[in-house]
Amino acid sequence: MGTEASAGANRVITVVMADDQAMVRQPLAAWLRQAGDVKVLAEVSNADEAVTAAIRERPDIVLMDIDMPGLLAFDAVRTIKSRCPRTRVIVLSGFFHDRYIQEALSAEASGYVTKGEPPEVVLSAVRTVAGGGVYFSPQVQERLVVDSTGVHLAAEGATRASTLTSREMEVLRYIARGLSKKDIAAIMHLSVKTVDNHSTSLMSKLNIHDRVELARYAIREGLAEA
Repeated sequence: MGTEASAGANRVITVVMADDQAMVRQPLAAWLRQAGDVKVLAEVSNADEAVTAAIRERPDIVLMDIDMPGLLAFDAVRTIKSRCPRTRVIVLSGFFHDRYIQEALSAEASGYVTKGEPPEVVLSAVRTVAGGGVYFSPQVQERLVVDSTGVHLAAEGATRASTLTSREMEVLRYIARGLSKKDIAAIMHLSVKTVDNHSTSLMSKLNIHDRVELARYAIREGLAEA
């Protein structure tokens, strides 16, 4: 689904690419550079570097893989949107589960492109989003509806996970990665006590009674993938 607006006939679109797989990132960046109207300012391999590059370069677009080491990609999207309000983010992912799509929408990403798409589609997404539109790959589009309230999932199941706040979901993902409360607090810029409160709330909402089971639940639900 592409809602397109003109980016300007002579405008050069500036891009930062974030993907930990060099075999994906480098050929795509090279292909985009050949388009004529796209300038790739930086290529980075994790979400922390993506935030740094976005703040430094102030690009029009950040192409963001959601499965990278370090800071969670959706946290990075939120930080970029906060620090660089004119920069728009397109999520790149091999995953298109509802929870990832919802996270992307919640983080105000302007596009969600699956990695199975050819580079021509990525270029089209970049041009569309740079022009003020949004772009979603067909596998993502079929899970969405657009109405007077905006773009959202067509059906959000009343699962236990759906009761979690965005902060609780972030904490749960870090737990699934095996991080300690101290490490989670440092990454999320929270106190250890706040992280502990989120963990307690998670256990209550999910009816899980220890940290190990929380991690197992998150891994089983695929929450450690992004």
